[in-house]
Amino acid sequence: MFRIATFNLENLDEDPADEPGRPTFLERAALLRPALERLRADILCLQEVHGQERSGQPRDLLALRALLADTRYANHQMVSTKTRDGSQVYDVRNLVTLVPPGWDIREVAQINGEIVPNPLYQRTVAGDPQPRPLEWERPLLWLRVATPTGVEMHILNAHFKSKLATPAADLMEDRFTWKLAAGWAEGFFVSSMKRVGAALEARAVIDLIFDDDPAALILIAGDLNANSDEVPLMALRGRVEDTGNGALANRVMVPLEMNVPDSKRYTLIHHGKGEMIDHILASRRFVQAFSHTEIHNEILPDESVAFATDVKHPESDHAPVVAVFYDDLLEPPQIV
Repeated sequence: MFRIATFNLENLDEDPADEPGRPTFLERAALLRPALERLRADILCLQEVHGQERSGQPRDLLALRALLADTRYANHQMVSTKTRDGSQVYDVRNLVTLVPPGWDIREVAQINGEIVPNPLYQRTVAGDPQPRPLEWERPLLWLRVATPTGVEMHILNAHFKSKLATPAADLMEDRFTWKLAAGWAEGFFVSSMKRVGAALEARAVIDLIFDDDPAALILIAGDLNANSDEVPLMALRGRVEDTGNGALANRVMVPLEMNVPDSKRYTLIHHGKGEMIDHILASRRFVQAFSHTEIHNEILPDESVAFATDVKHPESDHAPVVAVFYDDLLEPPQIV
C-alpha cells in the first residue's frame, strides 16, 4: 500500500524562551514522534513548522530535523516554504513536504498571488486611509515528483487562513479583545476573503496542471480551515453539480475523507464539537487506486477548553489524516 498524510504540528518550535507553562520540545517530541510513526506515510505534508536561527546561518527547520531524527522520515527529502528571496525558511508556520528517498523532485513552486493577484481592500471600520493588498497569509507549496518507476504526481501542500478575525491594532485592546463588534466582523470578513482567495488560487493551479495533462495525478493536502461543504472546499472540488458542465467531470477533486463515518470524521474539536478542517483531495486518477482514509483522532484534545489556551498541551490540536492507495498507483501506465 502507498500512503500520503497531512498533519498540522501546531507551532512546532524549540523550547520557548519567555513562555512559562508551555511544553518543552522534548515533551512535545515524546508524543509527536509516535504519532508520526503511526502514519507510516510515504509522502507527508506538514503545516505550522517554525524556523530557528543560529548565529551566522540562514534560518532553518532545526526543530523539525530533531523531531524526525531516528524516525522512518529521517532520510526523506524535505521541501519547505521560504522567504520571497529564497534565502531561508519563514520564522513561523512553514509548510513542509517530505518525499521518499529515491524519488525525483522535478519541480518546486511556491505560489502566493502570482496566479490570482492579491486584491486591494480598504477596511472601513478600521479606517484605512487607502486600499492595501490582501495577501493569502501563507503560500501554496507545489511539488512535481516522480517515483523510481517514473510515475509522476503533483503534491500541493496548503494552509489556508484560519477563521479567527484578522487583527486591526486600533480596534483591539489586546490580542484577543476587540473594542467594537463591527471591527471584529470586518476582521472576520477579511479572513474569509483570504481563505477563499487562497482556495481560488489553488484551484487555478490545479486547472493549469489539468490543461497540460488531463489525466494528471494531483493531490492537495493540508489544514484548509473549512469543512467539505464550505466555500473554500467547494472551490477546490469543482463539482459538476456546481459548474454545470459535464465536460469538466475529469477535473473534479474528491475529498478522500468521505468514506469515514460521520461520527468519526473530524480533525479538530472546538467546544466539544468535531470539525473536519484538515483534508486530502485527489484527482480521479488517484481515486482509481484509492483504498481508504484514516483520521487519527482517538485522543484529540479540545483546543478551546482543555487547557484554556492552545499553547499548553504537548500534542497537536489537529488530528493527522492518511489516504491509503493500492500499489498499482505506482505502476507506470501501459502503452498500447
